Amino acid sequence: MRNYITHEWFTIFTIIGLFTIVVAKYLNTLRFNDFLYVIGSPKYLKIYAKDQKFIDQFDSFLFVNLSLSLSIFIYFTYNTFVSPVDFELVSFLKLVFAVSTIIIIKTLLERLIGSLFEMDSLIDDYLFQKTTFKNFSGLIFLIANLFLLYTDIAVNIIIIAALSLVFLINAIGFISSLKTHLKLINPNFFYFLLYLCALEIGPYVVLYKVIREYNT
Repeated sequence: MRNYITHEWFTIFTIIGLFTIVVAKYLNTLRFNDFLYVIGSPKYLKIYAKDQKFIDQFDSFLFVNLSLSLSIFIYFTYNTFVSPVDFELVSFLKLVFAVSTIIIIKTLLERLIGSLFEMDSLIDDYLFQKTTFKNFSGLIFLIANLFLLYTDIAVNIIIIAALSLVFLINAIGFISSLKTHLKLINPNFFYFLLYLCALEIGPYVVLYKVIREYNT
């Protein structure tokens, strides 16, 4: 086991992430079990997209884990590949806040665009699909963090493996969405490219700048 000064705080945040997952499963065991198989089966998306709400309790608990687990993973990634940094609780909480805020604002902007162009139903289905795959990625980040915290496996190997898996998961989700909405995208390809640049790539550029500020 690694003896980090930050070990106790990361353990606390990891436990909170695990707790939110347990609560999500307790509130809706059947939905959680279907959620675990979302990568290999369209059942979850077909069933639960119909009952989605603006603020979904199940997704909200999984979102808490995503924010915490992704922030911990970002800390290790930055510490390993960019520059070693000393852990400060306030700075880390700012990182968690930044990650959560960017994801929420991005989602709200997409909903706003859907309303402006009168595509609410289409955007809602698309966002539900994206949210599902993001929350599933949160489980991967949580597992990766457990390996980072409690094993002696090389940190860079764990990080690269986790990022590759998360990229694959979200690529599957993106391709699935692309196939579903291909007829709408074809005649509006230029606007689709603008969308990708503004709402799919732009927020991650902002997040990168936030992470760089974390070291100052």
